[in-house]
Amino acid sequence: MQHLEFPIVTFFNAVLLLDPIPFHYKSGNVAMLSMTIWLLLVNLVYGIDAILWAGTVLIKDKVWCDISNRILLGATVALPTACLCVTVHMEQIASVRSVLTTHKSRRRRQYYEAAACVLFPCVFVALHYIVEGHRFDILEDFGCRPSTYTSWPAIILVWTLPLALAIASLGFAGASLAHFMRRRISFAHHLQHRSALTTTKYMRLIMMSVVLMTWTVAVTAFTLYYNVPSIRPWTNWADVHSDFGRVDQYPLAFLPETTIRGQIVLWWFVPISAWIFIAFFAFGQEAMDQYRAVGSWVAQTVLRRKVQVAKLSGTSNFTKPTPPPLGSFGDMSMNTLASPSDKKRPSDASESLPSSKLSPSSFDHSWSETASQYTSTAGDETLYSPTTPIEGPPGLPHLSYASGKPNDSVV
Repeated sequence: MQHLEFPIVTFFNAVLLLDPIPFHYKSGNVAMLSMTIWLLLVNLVYGIDAILWAGTVLIKDKVWCDISNRILLGATVALPTACLCVTVHMEQIASVRSVLTTHKSRRRRQYYEAAACVLFPCVFVALHYIVEGHRFDILEDFGCRPSTYTSWPAIILVWTLPLALAIASLGFAGASLAHFMRRRISFAHHLQHRSALTTTKYMRLIMMSVVLMTWTVAVTAFTLYYNVPSIRPWTNWADVHSDFGRVDQYPLAFLPETTIRGQIVLWWFVPISAWIFIAFFAFGQEAMDQYRAVGSWVAQTVLRRKVQVAKLSGTSNFTKPTPPPLGSFGDMSMNTLASPSDKKRPSDASESLPSSKLSPSSFDHSWSETASQYTSTAGDETLYSPTTPIEGPPGLPHLSYASGKPNDSVV
């Protein structure tokens, strides 16, 4: 296999393109869902063909070639049509025209987009039979490719139509950006009333369409430049479709170097288109949530690992409560902690105790202790001491702020 990178790149793209499908399906965005599926199918076809026809041009499976060629032909117009649907909808949202946003109108738009992104490519595939000279071609290392009788009808149908769709998509994208620039200050508020989009998602859709359609225009122009020199006259239906069941085989050894380089450039059009799409949608918040969900599912189902749930503990990052200063709980004096029978006004306490044991606190209006302990006149019972705990309800442990665990004293 001379091009080992072909299947690796395409299958890797196919895996990445699987991620946004559930999100677009749930949001009901038919155009974006269609674009994702078409890119996925084309990458799968390119990868399978690169494996089956690596270093050979043998006819291995005609049915597969017929099916895969129809997919490749449909994607030729499906991608620019899907981008056109996206940009038309973005222009309608950003404009000042009156647009209905009811459930019925949304459902109608989904039907239109489904017809444009699915039925229209099927019609295009059927029309391609007009310029299909024989059944298909097989290129070594590339696989099956649709055959096209290069003529003026083929240029109009096969290449001019996708080019016109891409240019129209760029036109609507430009109009959408113009609406954004005119009311960029109030644009977020405007979007909230017209759709569920945010400004970030709106700009992401527009920029994706602009970049992807610019790339499509460039590649289509290159294809025209590549095929126009070999144009042939259209004679009649019988002449064009004579020996239609023929399969042409092209080993690389018999192809000119310019033809091989042209085929390589055209082959890379599909992976690069997928990369453009992935770059805009595979790193958003929705995609990241989907990646985490898939990773969690793989860890639990495939690897049989248990998902660890964070639990609160004494060593957590929560800030431990700070004890209030001794002698004051806000505006509440330490005397409030004494039993009701032992409460005394500061003036009464000062009369019953020597003046050397109490002094006014400079920090609040309560009284703080200056001697070793504060004893009541009832006897030797200690009401409060800095070295003794404050007695709580019987049977309940005291809380130590230093450790965050039950203890026997307050530090």
